[in-house]
Amino acid sequence: MTEPGTPLLSVRNLSLQYKTREHLVTATYRVSFDVYGSDRFVLLGPSGCGKSSLLKAVGGYLPPIEGEILLKGRAVSKPGPDRMMVFQEFDQLLPWKTVKENVMFPLMAGRKLARREAEEKALEYIAKVNLTDFCDSFPHTLSGGMKQRVAIARGMAMEPDILLMDEPFAALDALTRRKMQDELMMLWKDTRFTVLFVTHSIAEAVRIGSRILLLTPHPGQVKAELNSLPENASAADEAALERSIHDMLFTDPTGKKAD
Repeated sequence: MTEPGTPLLSVRNLSLQYKTREHLVTATYRVSFDVYGSDRFVLLGPSGCGKSSLLKAVGGYLPPIEGEILLKGRAVSKPGPDRMMVFQEFDQLLPWKTVKENVMFPLMAGRKLARREAEEKALEYIAKVNLTDFCDSFPHTLSGGMKQRVAIARGMAMEPDILLMDEPFAALDALTRRKMQDELMMLWKDTRFTVLFVTHSIAEAVRIGSRILLLTPHPGQVKAELNSLPENASAADEAALERSIHDMLFTDPTGKKAD
């Protein structure tokens, strides 16, 4: 547990680079932000601004060239079960395992629980994402949205300090994406988990986030940090915030709208 008012996750002056065959690319430059317990913290910005790179760094998969990442006051240097990731791709599940076995897998692989306890925990979180009737189904029989629910259940069953979500609904059709956003919010209200969520959709950021960090185009730097709207906000309020965010993201420092 962290003390009240103390960040769960602190990212300080983080600069990230990665190599391509031809270039050394700077993904982010001195990015800083804090995530508190039960936050729905959204990283929002155009393609190539380093959102996914930041998520990988928090996950322990991409070491920074500058700055630090602290989780509960401890430096992040490698992956760990205190940070679970949900990706955009539908093939993140093990195809030879059932829904229940997929959710059980990290619980048992990490020797977190014995088989019986892992099964009970898996069934608990499968129920939370409304897939109890599909416990014995294999991934190839599920829709895209159902596969993402399994991935979310698997991540949450580990009860991590923070759930990392990298554009998890981007590959879904519009109606399914909206439904998944609603289900994620209902799940959050039930468990109050902490999530660091990456998206390039302004509307999704407004719907999902309690706090939103806006990043500039490549290399990503902090442009602004905003609180999102209260739960009883009107559609007009949402639309106004979306327009405001759009203007902030796509207006250069001179006030000129970007092409």
